[in-house]
Amino acid sequence: MLRFVLVSLLFLGTACVNAEPPRADYMKLFTVEGSFANVRADVEMAITDRGMIINNVSHIGNMLARTGKDIGAGTQIFAEAEALEFCSATVSRQMMEADPHNIVFCPYIIAIYTLPGEKDKVYVAFRRPLPVGSADSRAALEAVEKLLDDIVADAIQ
Repeated sequence: MLRFVLVSLLFLGTACVNAEPPRADYMKLFTVEGSFANVRADVEMAITDRGMIINNVSHIGNMLARTGKDIGAGTQIFAEAEALEFCSATVSRQMMEADPHNIVFCPYIIAIYTLPGEKDKVYVAFRRPLPVGSADSRAALEAVEKLLDDIVADAIQ
């Protein structure tokens, strides 16, 4: 009986350690009805209307489709998928003045994607910056998350 209890506790402990955290802990995910092109344009406009420049567009869906053929993968993951990379001179500076190690949270990236078979359903998502460090650092990182929230809210309203 003791052995059963120990094995059960070991299993439960392993299950807890390997459990995936709730998405809300590490990302924000929004769903909107519309076309990929329109939602992507709305996200881009919400970024540029704040005076920020998109540094890079990652064509993730195209890359996975192209390389999938090379490695023999047959599953289509996304119908369309891009990630927009950008920074805010003001918010980024505050974040890194509070703690230079916060550089790892820059640039900011917002992903826009659709899934095969989900007509007129577009996902918009971003990684949540962890509020870590000093009180100033946490406040600056919370400002980054608010900026990202505001951009997405403007884009999908």
